[in-house]
Amino acid sequence: MEIFSYLEEYDYEQLVFCQDKNSGLKAVIAIHDTTLGPALGGTRMWTYHSEKEAIEDALRLAKGMTYKNAAAGLNLGGGKAVIIGDPKTDKNPELFRAFGRYVQSLSGRYITAVDVGTTEEDMDLIHTETDYVTGISRYDGTEGNPSPVTAYGVYKGIKAAANEAYGDDSLNGKTIAVQGVGNVAYTLCEFLHKEGANLIVTDINQEAIDQAVEAFGATAVDPDAIYDVDCDIYAPCAMGATINDETIPRIKARIIAGSANNQLKTSEHGEIIHEKGILYVPDYVINSGGVINVADELNGYNPERAMKKVETIYDSLNKVFEISRRDNIPTNIAADRMAEERIESVRNSRNQFLIKEHHILSRR
Repeated sequence: MEIFSYLEEYDYEQLVFCQDKNSGLKAVIAIHDTTLGPALGGTRMWTYHSEKEAIEDALRLAKGMTYKNAAAGLNLGGGKAVIIGDPKTDKNPELFRAFGRYVQSLSGRYITAVDVGTTEEDMDLIHTETDYVTGISRYDGTEGNPSPVTAYGVYKGIKAAANEAYGDDSLNGKTIAVQGVGNVAYTLCEFLHKEGANLIVTDINQEAIDQAVEAFGATAVDPDAIYDVDCDIYAPCAMGATINDETIPRIKARIIAGSANNQLKTSEHGEIIHEKGILYVPDYVINSGGVINVADELNGYNPERAMKKVETIYDSLNKVFEISRRDNIPTNIAADRMAEERIESVRNSRNQFLIKEHHILSRR
């Protein structure tokens, strides 16, 4: 790939290559945009097939974090790091400490966190070399598991969508089809069940299905059958790209809202479901509770404050729906526009401030 052409096309700020022969570290840090503040995004460890694939993944994920953090109302930009290697066999303390020194060398422009293939323990090792890391072990000994917080944000987002589609945010009596019953989705089901929703669930893990059936009185269906059930809300909480050419004609729900990442196979599928009158709740807005939670650690973690911030996902989605109506565009594009408008507003304000500051200094 032509790296500088790619950086210029999508307006990335920085790409950092990290290598440490002793530990075997081979990593890439991508910083997309720091208009709103330092770039926050996790470190992923994965067995990439090529260096090109690793670079492209870091760049793609960094840009996604810019939009996610902006839409969540955080004063943080977007970045991401990837470490090339097998998380099961290639980890060692020296590798993460070496990576931590690279993070430290950026002087706060990039703040890292847990992602696929990395753990709280890995963040603790990084923390020995830098303060620019979240998701570390807390001093009170509690676990920094973001799943319950993410689930609460998705729950609030579903309520916002219900209010938009039905004129009332109550989920009592609504039938909700939940695809995947992992850590986030199981907690989501707890919130939905408590409010009186009727749950239809599926998962490739039979044990997870059995737990949901027993705990919530849910109806279980085969994984492929989840698209055909009669429901008010379809909640994709497993793999991405489940909204595609094959599934859209089968979905009977009026709302699509869940915790999974990259739910639309392509942006065009957002246009298709918009034209069908289905309200899609953009994934990176509704599932931003996790990043809101880890961002709170930057101010000294306060669970009550973090949950209060997560509740604003409801308001953020109301803005997305308003932009969608205002500009007559699909909600996935409206979410991008909301994030871009916020970034542009701050960028313009900072430009004015810097110009004023420059004039003041020049008179001295």
